[in-house]
Amino acid sequence: MKLSAVIITYNEARNIERCLTSLRDLADEIVVVDSFSTDSTEDICRKFGVKFIQHAFAGHIEQKNFAMQQATFPFVLSLDADEALSDTLRHSIENLKQQNSHEVCYAYDFNRLTNYCGRWIRHCGWYPDTKLRLWHKEKGCWGGTNPHDKVLMQPNIKIKHLKGDLLHYSYYSTAEHLQQIDLFTTIGAAKEREKGKKVSFCDMILRSKWKFVRDYIFKFGFLDGKAGYQVCKMSSWATYIKYAKLRELNK
Repeated sequence: MKLSAVIITYNEARNIERCLTSLRDLADEIVVVDSFSTDSTEDICRKFGVKFIQHAFAGHIEQKNFAMQQATFPFVLSLDADEALSDTLRHSIENLKQQNSHEVCYAYDFNRLTNYCGRWIRHCGWYPDTKLRLWHKEKGCWGGTNPHDKVLMQPNIKIKHLKGDLLHYSYYSTAEHLQQIDLFTTIGAAKEREKGKKVSFCDMILRSKWKFVRDYIFKFGFLDGKAGYQVCKMSSWATYIKYAKLRELNK
């Protein structure tokens, strides 16, 4: 198996070196599609000898599909700049590359483990958070709804699960989390409005309350301590804000 690792970036100087280090000597090429970063992202990438392309950002799905098309090899491994392969996952992919061609599937998924403000979150609905990120580019592409993109495979494609975690370094502070909530809820509300969705005030309250109860109680968020409580509260708040913005748009 020849493998192209594909990453999209914008001002990711804080994260990109960790990501590229985890891919070094594993991927047969690394493609970085950058949305004209103004920090040292490009300098760091060029030190790793990656294929560096600058392309205007048109949306997460659109940008990732463009990046996939720049890959030389048929199999692509797509990572975000704030992600890195764990040693176990890296070993799983190394073994996969050594298999005979008739043993190789067209798509592979694996679990993603998120680090939130310095704490690994193993509950709250955030883990195992299985992601399909390794596939044959002629058999699938990015789809879903921005900003919540996902890989969509052709019908009847077998997906195999690999051992190991994709390590996700999400938020370094509460302020960063709040900024992301503001951005994503704005995008999410606009998409819901395009679908003609409407929500009442009572429904908005109930959805946000249920989100907290589900994640903190039924998905064992309390086992993650203070970080788990904050994650669940923020997720509940995000649900409330998204539908509050939707109500404003509908008015």
